[in-house]
Amino acid sequence: MSTATGEGPISRRPYAAPPPSKDGPRVNEEIRGVLRVLLIDAEGEKQGEMPLSAALEAAREAGLDLVEVAPNSVPPVCKILDYGKFRFEEQKKKAETRKKAKRIELKEIKVRPNIDDHDYEVKMRAIHRFFEEGDKVKVTLRFRGREMAHTHLGMELLERMRTELDKIAKVEHEPRFEGRQVVMVMAPRA
Repeated sequence: MSTATGEGPISRRPYAAPPPSKDGPRVNEEIRGVLRVLLIDAEGEKQGEMPLSAALEAAREAGLDLVEVAPNSVPPVCKILDYGKFRFEEQKKKAETRKKAKRIELKEIKVRPNIDDHDYEVKMRAIHRFFEEGDKVKVTLRFRGREMAHTHLGMELLERMRTELDKIAKVEHEPRFEGRQVVMVMAPRA
């Protein structure tokens, strides 16, 4: 069968498209494939095992939804509740847990082998603050020019920092050379 423009027939898929997947529990008529369910009413009282059709009818009479809260148990547990309110509460819980989860950041402090005493104290105060916030600290000791001939001074400085911070932090990565700099990573003690 061809059209006036000369195109052939419209081709169809040989199979039906899968239904769109829905995240979250099944609600009301979406609950299929089970004959009996364990029902919990709107007040949280266990009503016992009953046919799915009776549970759906009880939810309609209450003016609420039948929500499958434990689909893997035998028989599945269904609860009568307001599904919109239920989803809102679940989203609130997820947002709260995301807010409470602290992301540990890696803060960097750059020092030189011949650092002045006052500058050293300022850097140490910053490191203390980072550890109090629960962050890790990467101490980068950079050598310039002829300072490379005196790398032992830099290692002594890092050892001094390590001993001063020993009570509140542990060394996660030992000092190691990366070109013209030495890097050491410290993490707060739990």
